[in-house]
Parts: sequence; C-alpha cells; structure tokens
Amino acid sequence: MAQTINQIANRYEIISLVGQGGMADVYKAQDTILNRIVAIKILRQKLSEDPMTLVRFQREASAASRLSHPNVVDIYDVGEYNGMHYIVMEFIRGRTLKELIGLRGPLSVDEAVHIMRQLTSAIAHAHEHNIIHRDIKPQNILVKDDGTIKITDFGIAVANDAVQLTLNNAVMGSAHYLAPETAQGKDPDPKIDIYSMGIVFYELLTGSVPFQGKTPTEIAIKHLREPIPFVRDFNPGIPQSIENIVLKATAKNPVERYDSASDMLYELMHYNDISNRNVQRVTFKSQPVSNVEIDDDGYVKVEYEKPKKATKKPKRSFVPYVLGALGTIIAIVLMFMIASLTGLIRFSGFLGYQTMPEVVSLTQEEALNVLEDANFDTSNVEIKEDVSDKFDEGLVISANYDEGEIIPGDADIVLTISKGPSFLVEDYTSRSLSEVQAELQAKGVTLNIEVEYQGAKDMDPGIILEQSGLNPGDRIDPDANETIKFVVSEYPTITIPYDLIGKDVNEAQAELNALGIAVLPIQQEGGSGSNIVVAVSPDVGSEYTQEGTDSVVTLYYD
Repeated sequence: MAQTINQIANRYEIISLVGQGGMADVYKAQDTILNRIVAIKILRQKLSEDPMTLVRFQREASAASRLSHPNVVDIYDVGEYNGMHYIVMEFIRGRTLKELIGLRGPLSVDEAVHIMRQLTSAIAHAHEHNIIHRDIKPQNILVKDDGTIKITDFGIAVANDAVQLTLNNAVMGSAHYLAPETAQGKDPDPKIDIYSMGIVFYELLTGSVPFQGKTPTEIAIKHLREPIPFVRDFNPGIPQSIENIVLKATAKNPVERYDSASDMLYELMHYNDISNRNVQRVTFKSQPVSNVEIDDDGYVKVEYEKPKKATKKPKRSFVPYVLGALGTIIAIVLMFMIASLTGLIRFSGFLGYQTMPEVVSLTQEEALNVLEDANFDTSNVEIKEDVSDKFDEGLVISANYDEGEIIPGDADIVLTISKGPSFLVEDYTSRSLSEVQAELQAKGVTLNIEVEYQGAKDMDPGIILEQSGLNPGDRIDPDANETIKFVVSEYPTITIPYDLIGKDVNEAQAELNALGIAVLPIQQEGGSGSNIVVAVSPDVGSEYTQEGTDSVVTLYYD
C-alpha cells in the first residue's frame, strides 16, 4: 500500500499516485521552485532498510543520470527526505508500450520499426556509457502522445565494472524477455539487452510474447530450448528483412547475435533498401539440448547432446555397388536432360531459366534493374499502367509472374505500374451541369458525358435531375473516358391546348400551372362575368417555352 505523502524536500508537492512497482511508488508532483510537473519515485519505507534494495534504487538513479538521450527518461534530482529515498524525473504524458500493445494488438511494420529505432538508439547510447539495462520490456517503455518513446527503470542496470548485488542478481529481470545465458547465471554483457529488444520487436509485430508458461522457470527453459516462432508465419506481409532482425537479435548463442545495439539499429534503418528486399531467412546452428535442470542457486543448468562417433564397418567390395550406382546415375541424367529440354523440370540458372525476383512496390527503373541483375532480358519487358489506391504513382503494382517462379530468362514479363489513385464518382444530382463539368476538368477526369434534357417546372435550367451509367461510390480510372448519363433540367415547353377556349379561367390557369407555365388572367372589358376563357396569347396550338419569370401565357376571359 502506498505511503500517504503530501510534500517532499519542501519543494515537491504530491498531486497523485500514478504507479506502483516492486520496490517503489511513483507519484505525479509539482516542482514549486521550477514550476513544472515531475514524477517522483519513492522507495517504500520498509525496503529502504534493506541494503540490497537501497543499492538497487541508488544504482537506478546513478545509471539514468549518466545518460543524456531523447529516448531515456531524464533524471532531475536524487535525495533523501525524512528517511525517504526518492528520485525526481521527467513526467511522461502517455502510456506504457505494454498498454499500447494491449489496446492496439500487433502494430504495423512502420510503427514497430519507428519504436524499435528509438529503443535501439537509447540502448546503444547506454552501452556506449558502459551501462547494461538488463530489464528491457514494454512495461518499462513509455510512449508519449506524439509517438516518442522513453525508456525507464534502470533499477537493475549494471555497469560492466560494477560489483554484483547478490548471488542471484544475474537472473534478475522479466522471464518473458530474458536472454538464455542470463538464466544460466552467466555474467551480463550488452548482448542480453539485444536479446530482450528482439523479444520486444517480436511482441510489437505479433501482439504477444513468443514463449508462455505457468512459472518464470518454465518460460526461461523455453527460451533455452525452443526456437523462436517466425513472425512471417503470423503475418506473411512482414518483410523477410524485418523477420531476420528479430531472428538475429534473439539467437540462442550470443555469438550469433548482433555485435552491438548500433549494428541492430543500422539494420533497422536500412531494412527496406533494395539490397534487402529479396533476402533469404537467416538460420543459425544450435546444439540440441539433452537435459535442463535447476541447481540449488536457482540457475538453469543445460546439458547438450554430444555428437555421435562414427563406428567402423567391415570392408566390402564396392564394385557391384559402383556399377549399379553408375547405371542409375546415367538413367537419372538422361531423364533429367529430357525433362529439362522439354520444360517439365526447371532449375534457375540452368538452360536459360531464372528465378522471378520481387518487383512489387519498386519504381519502374528499380524493377528493371532488379530483373537485369537476375539475368532477365529486359528488352522483353512490357510496361502497362493502371490505377491503384494502394501504391503511389510510378510504383509496380503487379507482374504477370509470381516472385520465386522459375521462368525463361527471355520470357515476356509484363509490369503493371501505378498511374495514381482511382477517381471516386460522387452524387452529382441537384448540381449544375456546368459546375460538375468544370470540377471534373479541374481534377483531370475524362468522362464521356451523355445529356438528356427534360423540362422541369419551378427549377432553373441546367440542373442535373438524374444520374446513371456511373453511380455514386464507383471508383474508376480517371483517364478511361467512361460514360456517365445525366438528365438535365430545361425550361418546360408545351403546345398550348386548344381546349383552353371555353374553360373556366381558374381551371385553365390550374392546368397550365401544373405544366410549369406562368399565367396572367385578364378579364375583357365589359365582360359578362362568366369567367369563361375566350382568347389565349400566344394562340392555342402554338409551341410555348416558359423562360423563367420573364414570359407568361395570357388568358382573356369574359
């Protein structure tokens, strides 16, 4: 339970408790002198009486204060107040990386790489200052609202020349991210941090840690015995160069890992270079484990399988075997030659066959260079263009052969290049035809517009009444000159009915108004008051167009 604290060192006013760890509580506080918000980590009162815990706490302050890096939490102050040992540090508004993974699940490759570049840069900086973190995990990585990460909790960090705290100090840390050699009680070196960063990278890409277990010991044994799962089995869209970084960072044998965090950072910066786009999966030789035990000190003891010695066999006459094998080889060679010449069997680099490289997402120039490097005749390459909402303009969308397919070196390869995004057809009804035409022209869209005019009352001419051929939401090639049909309003035109003569003027006016025609009724001078239409202007039987409010049909009535 957290201590009730209001103020530290007559300077830091406690605002709220924001976190609790294994040995300390973390508070949000106000620095009354510099007028800024800070985080204060306060060692629990009972633990401050334990010399080992106190040394760990002081070591965290010492290690972090020696570092100055944008991705390491800044230490402002260290001290003791009324028997309370405290560290004042930068207050980070955001959440832990573990919380982010819990909310989001697997991150995209770009997001994961962005985070790992920051983390690896910070750890490389720590290693340059002779500091090994030893507890790298998402819980100790804070993510600010702008995406910047800050690594914290150097509580079990150790300098290469520092003394060990306890016999079991070497196995401190979190089991899910623990390097195999750490569980074996070997002295820590920078490569244990590289292993932990590889596990963090795996978790960013898949949303979970590679090894699960009921106890820390069970998890540690899995780190020793079981190969790390391939991230591309979880998501085939992850580049092989990214998976290779995870595999190399988490190699069981430290010798096969990156020599330094800086080397790992370099590969994170260059994973998408052209030279890394067609790499093969890296493999490592690992000696099989025959037995795992836990000794009295809590270390994991590993026994490896010994290579079997070859046993001598009695000498035999090999002449019959040689003759039989020779005949079999000749038959196989003949079958192979026939199958190869007929194209039934294809081998890359043999009889003019080559392996199709990955060209999708490359520029046209890059794709042609890659094909040429793979010994293809680029004069046979045909370039087509198509719209793409996934690939930027100028990048290869697809090829007519799949990556890895073995095809003739002079094959007719068709590369489809993105000409940019498709065009989203909108709902153009109730808009002016001239306005829509101007808008399409401004956006560079070529359409075959078919217009049918229809008289419409109480509406300005040129308004789109109906749309067909291309519907709202359709996506089209803006250069394809596809057909869209519009029904467009125009002034109503009628033939003035003959039967208006002799009708009641109000009935005649209603009939014309229903057709969208403006009417001016005029009673003849000296009329009888019968309200019967006796004349129309323009004359009945003539064609009349209602042009706005500037024209009317005049009804003369008695």
